[in-house]
Formats: sequence, C-alpha cells, structure tokens
Amino acid sequence: MNLNQITVSTHDIVQSVTFYKTLGLELIVDAPHYARFLVPEGRATFSVSLTEEPIQTKGTTVYFECENLDAKVEELLAKGLEFTEQPTDKSWLWREAHLLDPAGNVICLYYAGENRVNPPWRVESS
Repeated sequence: MNLNQITVSTHDIVQSVTFYKTLGLELIVDAPHYARFLVPEGRATFSVSLTEEPIQTKGTTVYFECENLDAKVEELLAKGLEFTEQPTDKSWLWREAHLLDPAGNVICLYYAGENRVNPPWRVESS
C-alpha cells in the first residue's frame, strides 16, 4: 500500500493554487472546482477541492518534509507567506515550522530525517 493523495477543502481555488504553488508544488490539474499538484520529491500528489460547506480545520495537519527546513522557511517568508510557528526543534526529534493555507488548513513543514520512520522508540516489527 502507498499513500498517494491528500485532498483538503477550500472556499477559493485561485487563492489555494497560488499558495501551494508558492510552497513549491507543481500544478498538474487546474479546474474551477479542483486542483491537483505533484509534490516535488517522490510521486505523491496533493489536491484542493472547492466546497461551499464550512471547512473543518481542527485536528488535521498536512506535513511536507523539507531537506533544508530553515532555508525553505526563509524562502517562503521572502515570498510573503506568514508562519504561525518558526522552525523549532521538537522533543520527538523533528524540526517543524507551521503555517495556515488560505482556507485555514494547518500546514507543517518539517525535517525528521531517519527519525521519521526510525525514531529511537520505534515499535519492533512482529
């Protein structure tokens, strides 16, 4: 099994497309109600879908790993994006920075390296 696609809701496709292109995702589908992006590393895709319903943003965070997190945050700050949390070392051995997309979805840019799948407290396979 391979996780390939995450879709978040938006009330403004144009704003969301601009935001995710600024993050560095490549737009591959552009429709009035839907946009799909190719994530720059790997083969995963990410989408935004237009909705008129209220958007529930509590409880879900979308994570994008960045090899050089601090440089990426500086680049995005220079492009006018605002962060709710600057790059911070976490007790779970990840370095994270947080921002919100135009719909209020929480986006975490992070670097975890080997600790992403092999933290010191990893459960042994059975």
